[in-house]
Amino acid sequence: MSDLDMELYGYLVDRIESISNEWLTQRRKEHGSIYSVDADKETEAYLKEQNQLTNLTVTSSLLEDKREFEKNKEKWVRLVAKSRVSSNTPIPEVLEALSNARKVYWRFVESFLELNSEKVTQENLLKWEMKINRAFDELSIEFSQAYNLLMNNKLSAQSSLIDELSAPVIKINEEFGVLPLVGDIDTWRAKKIYECVPVKCMEINISRLYIDLSGVSIIDTMVAHQIYQLSQTLDLLGVKSTITGIRPEIAQTAIQLGLDFSKIDTYSSLQQALKDKFLIVAEQSVK
Repeated sequence: MSDLDMELYGYLVDRIESISNEWLTQRRKEHGSIYSVDADKETEAYLKEQNQLTNLTVTSSLLEDKREFEKNKEKWVRLVAKSRVSSNTPIPEVLEALSNARKVYWRFVESFLELNSEKVTQENLLKWEMKINRAFDELSIEFSQAYNLLMNNKLSAQSSLIDELSAPVIKINEEFGVLPLVGDIDTWRAKKIYECVPVKCMEINISRLYIDLSGVSIIDTMVAHQIYQLSQTLDLLGVKSTITGIRPEIAQTAIQLGLDFSKIDTYSSLQQALKDKFLIVAEQSVK
């Protein structure tokens, strides 16, 4: 690393905070954006801290030992990607902010060039331009990759939660569980119920599941068939099904499909089903 390279490095390191302050002044008023000039003081403080890391990372690319740059880059990508996913900041906003950071950073490099115009050669300038721009480019690319990965993980977790809420199996004692279905059940939701409920029953170790349909407004033929298949699958797993809250139109749909619910306990209400079951258990205990 030449003496002039070290001078530029030292010049920029000494002005890390000044570069960030200048970058913050470039912000505009943007509704709902963390980069808005009217963002609260806490947001401004962490933006400044992160931009200082941006400047330090890019400046470390001037060093001959690339390990410092790689270490700083990894830290920056991890910190900024996690922060922007948490704040639901779109990638284009982040890349625009990084582009503005690049412009401000180059103004400080240009100040160094003016102060050292007699010493700086065209070769020096081309070398610095290549290193600095490549550093910013790497930050943009690796941030985008990390952001997409984190966002996909977040969406996957949300999807799993939605699936669970679509088919909530509630354990009411050591043996029994209730599946209270509420609202419309379309083909997609019926499929999720069929996929998730058997797994959940095995996880919480129940031997009987009460499938309550009293809160369901409409069930089409496909959904009725999926519920029938669910009861058959549970039976194979050793979990007995009891269907409660079947309304006349639902029963008619099942009959039209030729579905045989004769081997499945059915009740007009969940309350009645639980009352009967616990009464039987109580009688057996007395005997």
